Amino acid sequence: MSKEYEHLFKFVLAGDSGVGKTSILFRITDDTFTETHITIGIEFKIKTVYIEGKPIKLQIWDTAGEKRFRVHNSHYRGCHGVIIVYDVTDQRSFENVPSWIEDIRRYANENVIKIIIGNKNDLVSQKVVDPFLAQEFADSLDIPFKEISAKQSINIEEAFISLVKLCINRIEETSLKKTQSPEKNNCIIN
Repeated sequence: MSKEYEHLFKFVLAGDSGVGKTSILFRITDDTFTETHITIGIEFKIKTVYIEGKPIKLQIWDTAGEKRFRVHNSHYRGCHGVIIVYDVTDQRSFENVPSWIEDIRRYANENVIKIIIGNKNDLVSQKVVDPFLAQEFADSLDIPFKEISAKQSINIEEAFISLVKLCINRIEETSLKKTQSPEKNNCIIN
């Protein structure tokens, strides 16, 4: 019996309420768009992507953005990647990104891979967050950054594929380090 998938990655969508995390979840998993859905607690969906012909299963968790519904350490437990989402038409949601990064540092594995996503890029005339400043901020933290539109399905797949590739690279680097570590069984007799 062959393996159903090469890797299973748990990804968490984090960000303020109303930034479009649920819309991103439905776009990436079902290729549908929903504007009005309030997440209370947490939901998740499954998506399989193919990297170099190999199936990679993604478990994508959508978290509540409102403080009163936030679940902290339990939903970050065991996650491989976190997609930090802000709304390009809402400056405050961007200003809250450092708070989300702090939550991730506090509750997730220290090696978790992060990506910052500016959603609602289709609302060009309403855009208030400067993409160059967002890119600069992400670069200062060595975190990848993309602007997307869940509504128009712009850069969604690319954002997730880049996160998957970063996770695969991390696994390969870790595996390589283990095989290249010097043997500790050397014995010296005087």
